[in-house]
Amino acid sequence: MRVAVAGCCHGELDKIYETLALAERRGPGLVDLLLCCGDFQAVRNEADLRCMAVPPKYRHMQTFYRYYSGEKKAPVLTIFIGGNHEASNHLQELPYGGWVAPNIYYLGLAGVVKYRGVRIGGISGIFKSHDYRKGHFECPPYNSSTIRSIYHVRNIEVYKLKQLKQPIDIFLSHDWPRSIYHYGNKKQLLKTKSFFRQEVENNTLGSPAASELLEHLKPTYWFSAHLHVKFAALMQHQVKDKGQIAKATKFLALDKCLPHRDFLQVLEIEHDPSAPDYLEYDIEWLTILRATNDLINVTGRLWNMPENNGLHARWDYSATEESMKEVLEKLNHDLKVPCNFSITAACYDPSKPQTQMQLVHRLNPQTTEFCAQLGITDINVRLQKAKEEHHFSGEYEEQDGVESNDSGEDRSEYNTDTSALSFINPDEIMLDEEDEDSVVSGHSDMNTPSVEPSSDQASDFSESFSDVRILPSSMIVSSDDTLGSPVAREGKPGEAVESGNGEDLTKVPLKRLSDEHEPEQRKKIKRRNQAIYAAVDDDDDDAA
Repeated sequence: MRVAVAGCCHGELDKIYETLALAERRGPGLVDLLLCCGDFQAVRNEADLRCMAVPPKYRHMQTFYRYYSGEKKAPVLTIFIGGNHEASNHLQELPYGGWVAPNIYYLGLAGVVKYRGVRIGGISGIFKSHDYRKGHFECPPYNSSTIRSIYHVRNIEVYKLKQLKQPIDIFLSHDWPRSIYHYGNKKQLLKTKSFFRQEVENNTLGSPAASELLEHLKPTYWFSAHLHVKFAALMQHQVKDKGQIAKATKFLALDKCLPHRDFLQVLEIEHDPSAPDYLEYDIEWLTILRATNDLINVTGRLWNMPENNGLHARWDYSATEESMKEVLEKLNHDLKVPCNFSITAACYDPSKPQTQMQLVHRLNPQTTEFCAQLGITDINVRLQKAKEEHHFSGEYEEQDGVESNDSGEDRSEYNTDTSALSFINPDEIMLDEEDEDSVVSGHSDMNTPSVEPSSDQASDFSESFSDVRILPSSMIVSSDDTLGSPVAREGKPGEAVESGNGEDLTKVPLKRLSDEHEPEQRKKIKRRNQAIYAAVDDDDDDAA
């Protein structure tokens, strides 16, 4: 089947779907599935905008609300994970995943589903070591600390994913697995993003938790975003036992949704022709969720996962055949994900702005139904109960005074603290004193693979992923990409389409939709972007 993968979406759903439509008209067939690697921005209304970790001047409604309200419907099944610029209150309603709009499915804090026999897993958020061992304690309304910590990856989600034993076909993460840059064209990456050099040389670029998952899961494909650059790598996994078959992971990171940027890739993925063409729950994952239900933690206290060290009665929560049969029976042998989306919050009305809309911590009926059917706890119910008992409020206030930095004792098993993003990346939205973008020198405690591909191999593999830079006529440069007004493009829609072998399918080239038209002025655009991001309003954080 044909699977499209998108990098950072930043709420640009209309543009992404229009680009897909053009790709379908120019390509060999329809796209069956769209995967989005974070910063999706499922913003329903003005209250959701206030829950995004970006300065007010970067809070734009974009187009998701039209799909939420039913005005539009996603033309292709869309599955996404969360990043570090999300309407966190909306996604928090669906910790185990669910529909955010018809035909648009969120994988949850971590999750695994199946579509046409293809097993798709993912983890939301980015890595920060000082929050890694905490529970999911955040609750709207967020304060200046929790609006950021809410999207930090937690050890419980990594622990659950590490219980998986069956093969994973596709895995999604927002930030890159640490060390993955050793398996691609590192020279070209540093030429494109020279400000990553120190982190790459110190092996601190990327998430060590994602790297741990990559080594454990060994998926066929791994897709990421976050760094706003296209980068391909091929990782050959080492065989530990003689009887094992050597596995390899094809890694691909993509850019953000902007004109002439590599934000979209269409791939042919092997699937089971006899499998149903609707979204299914994964029985192994459901069994793991049920087994680990007692490990739920809604406090901000640091804790460790159970391990075989003599301190825990149980440390293996992997799914057995017997336990999977029990879960199947609870679901009446029906693994189809129900199409039970419902509107849970008021939808944005351009004619009636509501800037003072109240922010409410909601229980989503999808999560309520899912938890009742599976016999597990809704994290949000636990949070509300803790709040009512006055335990949660004390911890919440305490978190407000905690600096979001990693000075002092490192409270994680990882001895580095980076979110896979250099603080001088001119393409990224910055936050004031935002440690998401800090650079920490030092050596990683993760084992850097000893075998690296040659530069020729890396270059060849990178070229195997063709460019998809199709621009619909309605595609306008976002306000954070250029100082000037968009320049109307000349010619007909879809002129700059490239085929799988990289050859132009049309003769008339597209012009850049910005003040700058010549390719050689690309560096100038970057400098101007950097100036935009460096500018700070008096009442703002740094640009995010």
